[in-house]
Amino acid sequence: MKQRVLIVDDEIQILKFLTTALEASDYVVISARTGREALHMIATAAPDIVILDLGLPDIDGKEVLAKARAFTSRPIIVLSARDREMEKIEALDLGANDYVEKPFRIGEFLARLRAAMRIAAHERAQPALFESDGLRIDLERRLVSRDGVPLKLTPKEYDLLAFLVRHAGRVATHRQILLNVWGPAHAQDTPYLRVFVGQLRAKVEAKPEAPKLIITEAGIGYRLWLAE
Repeated sequence: MKQRVLIVDDEIQILKFLTTALEASDYVVISARTGREALHMIATAAPDIVILDLGLPDIDGKEVLAKARAFTSRPIIVLSARDREMEKIEALDLGANDYVEKPFRIGEFLARLRAAMRIAAHERAQPALFESDGLRIDLERRLVSRDGVPLKLTPKEYDLLAFLVRHAGRVATHRQILLNVWGPAHAQDTPYLRVFVGQLRAKVEAKPEAPKLIITEAGIGYRLWLAE
C-alpha cells in the first residue's frame, strides 16, 4: 500500500514542487494550506507522515504541531527558514521528528522523509536491543558493548545514551535531553551536557574525534545515528 503524505504549506509553488516529487517517488499526496485545515486532515485523513510549514496564514505552525501531538504520534517534519533557528528548536521541543531548511534540495528532503518513516517504525517496535556501527546496547539488561567488548558507563552516561537510543535517528534538543536525564533544575545547562556528551563519545565511539554515532546538530542538540 502506498504511503500517504500530508503537505501543509500556503505557498503554491512549494506545494506543486513537493507534490510532483513525492508522486514521482510513489507516495500519495494530500495537502492543506491553513493550520485549521491541516488539523482536520491529520485527524480524518490518517496521513502516514506530515510535512508542516511553520509560516501559515491562520495558525502558527508550532501551535498546529502542539495540537496535533495531542492526538497523533505520526512523524511530522517541519519546514523552516534558515534564519529562524529558535523556531526549529521550539518545533523539535514540541514533538517534531525532524526539520528541513528552506531552500532545500529534493534529494535531501526525500532522504529525510524516508528516515522519519523508518525511525517511526523503529520507535513503534520498541526494540530492547540497539546496534549501530559496532555499538550494541541492551536496554533490558543495561549492557553496552563495542565490537563485543563490554563498556563501563557511569549511571548518568548510561541514562544519556539510553535516552538517545529511545530517540534514535531523531534530533533531541539540548532542553529535551537535560529535562529527561537531569531534570528541570538543569534545563539550561547546555555546557554541562556538552561535557557529558564528550565523555560518552570517548567511550562509545570508535574515533571520538570524528564521531559517527552521536552527531551534533549545531545550536540545537544531538542525534544518535540509526543505521539502515
